[in-house]
Amino acid sequence: MSNYFPEAPENKEFKKEDFKKTSFSGSSFTNCAFINCHFQECDFRNASFAECSFKHCELNSVFLDGCRFQDINFEESKIVGAEFHKCFKRFFSVCIRKSVLMACNFSELNMKHTSFHGSRLKECFFNGTHLVEADFGETDLEGTIFHHSDLSKADFRDAKNYSINPQSNTLKKARFSVPEALSLLSFYDIIID
Repeated sequence: MSNYFPEAPENKEFKKEDFKKTSFSGSSFTNCAFINCHFQECDFRNASFAECSFKHCELNSVFLDGCRFQDINFEESKIVGAEFHKCFKRFFSVCIRKSVLMACNFSELNMKHTSFHGSRLKECFFNGTHLVEADFGETDLEGTIFHHSDLSKADFRDAKNYSINPQSNTLKKARFSVPEALSLLSFYDIIID
């Protein structure tokens, strides 16, 4: 991989770019927009993205060690196998809307107020994640695991296919819709007729 960006782009728009196996390592992007771009097996290690947006993009098996995502918007994008937990934790804030995420790991991150609204999260993992007031409204959470996560005041209204153990997560004042909320009782040895 060669470093595609020797300078620090600011206020730039990238459209319909295929960045397959491109190195962004150590690069810095500020207020940039990526539209209809493909990032497959890209190296984002120690890169910095601030106030950037990714719309109609595909990120597949990108390397995120030490990456900084500050005030990042992902919209109508597809993200596969992203190990977000390897990002620089002190500089991590994202908003994900109407996107598809598969096998992504958000463990040990502070994601207070994060939105996943209208997205599909398939087999994603939240372990020890701080998700206070997170928005999972209208989100499909098939196969997604929440473990030792703080979901206080999180919004799960109109979400579906979630399996959240109330005994191993904090759900204080979290909001759910019926009948999907009945899935919370599946962790107890009870019979519902």
